[in-house]
Amino acid sequence: MELRTAEGREVGWRLQVAGGWIARARGLMGRRSLGPSEGLLLPGTNSIHMLFMRFPIDCLFLGAPRADGSREVVGVREHLAPWRGVVWWVRGARSTVELPAGSLAAAGVRRGDYVRLEPAR
Repeated sequence: MELRTAEGREVGWRLQVAGGWIARARGLMGRRSLGPSEGLLLPGTNSIHMLFMRFPIDCLFLGAPRADGSREVVGVREHLAPWRGVVWWVRGARSTVELPAGSLAAAGVRRGDYVRLEPAR
């Protein structure tokens, strides 16, 4: 999957989808890092933890898809430290995207923006 702004601006993130509950529970645990354009989409999640993580991440919380397919960014958390912290329930979140630390600031994606999840080209 790719994530783009609702205006079609490419942010350069290619997302792996954690489809089942086991994949969502595992998330990025055990991985040594994410590449600069890699991310993980956790459908159906509205909270995450940093236990057993080896590197910091940014986290994007997305609302339900609207009629046009765009999703509102309902929450962001930047530079979450490994092994510390839990992001409890984020109101309105229906999916979570985990990205390398610094990705959200570099792309200029903020709470209230709209994004689209699209099949990778």
